[in-house]
Amino acid sequence: MIHSVIADKPTFKRVDFKSGLNIVLADRTKEATKKDSRNGLGKSTLIEIIHFCLGANKGETLSKSEINDWTFTLELDLAGKRFKISRNTSDQNKIIVEGDYSNWIIKPEIDKKLKKPMISSRDWTKVLGNLMFNLSSYEDYKYTPTFRSLISYFMRKDGQSGAYLDPFQNHKSQKEWDKQVNNSFLLDLNWEYASKWQVLKDRVKILEQIKQEARSGILSNMGGTIGELEALQIRLESQSKREEGELKSFKVHPQYSKIETDANEITQKIHELVDQNVSDEQLLEQYEMSLKDDSDVKAESIVKLYEESKVTIPKMIVKKIEEVSLFHKQVISNRKDFLTNEIARVKNNLARRKSEIESFSNKRAEMMNVLQEHGALIEFIQLQNNHQSTVAESKDVNIRLENLKKFEQGRSAIIVDQELLQQQANIDIKERKLQKELAVLLFNANSEALYKVPGTLSIDISRTGYKFDVKIERSGSHGIGNMKIFCYDLMLSQIWAKKGISGVSLVHDSIIFADVDERQRALALQLAAQASEECFQYICTMNSDSIPQKDFDEDFDFEDFVRLRLTDATEDGGLLGIRF
Repeated sequence: MIHSVIADKPTFKRVDFKSGLNIVLADRTKEATKKDSRNGLGKSTLIEIIHFCLGANKGETLSKSEINDWTFTLELDLAGKRFKISRNTSDQNKIIVEGDYSNWIIKPEIDKKLKKPMISSRDWTKVLGNLMFNLSSYEDYKYTPTFRSLISYFMRKDGQSGAYLDPFQNHKSQKEWDKQVNNSFLLDLNWEYASKWQVLKDRVKILEQIKQEARSGILSNMGGTIGELEALQIRLESQSKREEGELKSFKVHPQYSKIETDANEITQKIHELVDQNVSDEQLLEQYEMSLKDDSDVKAESIVKLYEESKVTIPKMIVKKIEEVSLFHKQVISNRKDFLTNEIARVKNNLARRKSEIESFSNKRAEMMNVLQEHGALIEFIQLQNNHQSTVAESKDVNIRLENLKKFEQGRSAIIVDQELLQQQANIDIKERKLQKELAVLLFNANSEALYKVPGTLSIDISRTGYKFDVKIERSGSHGIGNMKIFCYDLMLSQIWAKKGISGVSLVHDSIIFADVDERQRALALQLAAQASEECFQYICTMNSDSIPQKDFDEDFDFEDFVRLRLTDATEDGGLLGIRF
């Protein structure tokens, strides 16, 4: 229970609370104009201060320079003892404690400068978790309920934080595991299962990330299917064995490159000799044909030709013909001699070249035998490199195959673990039947008090965790979403009040009543007054024009519950007493 909220500045308006229903009212005065607003009067700031004193970081208002070096004090009951808790905005790691803290799990130490008991903000939240919710150290669990998250269901912040969007959410960036763990804890279910579900979800996420990275090419050792990789593995192993055999039988000749060069040069010479022989054989053929075609022209034949023509040739001409004939015979004789000599020469060249070709061919054959039986060092090195590449690729495929098998096995194991955990959770929730029924019945009663029909709080278990939902079948009613939150929070306060653990107050900002029908707003305030009077403290902030005065029951006096009025009539009418 919170008794008071105080500050060390004279402008601050002290707030004193009582048990049961407490209203902090922002009032519009007659002097206010339409341009005036009650926004900034301090309704949300009051909740921010309470959170600040309970270990939260500074919010938007307390972070402003105008609030530097302000010390706020929260007077409250914890575990049946009253304490004053003070915290300065400029030195927020130090929490000053006044009261009997002898039974705390972490004891404050005397601050040398302030001469007062002081505890760090981190240790302070651990103490609060233990005193308000019986939290302890859960070293075996990665995801655990925390005081700051739990208290935020009882003291929801302003609408900008997203605290009034969903009953099971206390801020808009809250993670799913945080919702499940803390709501199951508050509903007296087994929160450890929610923690284990999240660990399984983390495993699924990691596996999916690995798979996605493999598909995108970031990881080269996870691509392909198991069948494809096994086929590739068989091919590479066979190739590796073949290359290994080739390396074992490979003979390196130290002069392999020189022999290879010499063999190429000899081949070139053989080609040249063959080309020359082809040319000479053609020339020889021409010479031999020319030699056969040579014939002599006799002078008698010419004379006879003239006589047959009955033409008389002078003796002088006959003599000239004889002389020409003799000259021609000499030419033919010389040409025969030349052709005979050329034919002999060409035949000699052909024979010589054939002999050289044979010799070169034999020598080249010897070289080729060496090259066939041996290899060059560079070829051996290249063969080694190829083999090493094959071996490396084979190892890479083995890794890929092993990783993929582990991935599939891991995914299967997760499915099995999820199924097993779901079965265990189903058994556990049956054993917690009374706790579940209490929550369901309280929510039903609260919603029925507002809408004359019972709402539904459903708690289901799936393979991925708890599934929470609330429904109030009242179509056409405004602000029904906020009333779901109201009924849920009220139910949580009733449950924890029955546990007999003091210190947890329910605090709502004025947004809880935004867009809510006046009749339901009146019923909600009356329900809060009745329920809190019986077992806990309820604090809410409101605007004066949202008070449904005409809809209250006759025996309900709203003014009896107003603990502080804030006004826009004066500059100092807000909670802090200053405007900025």
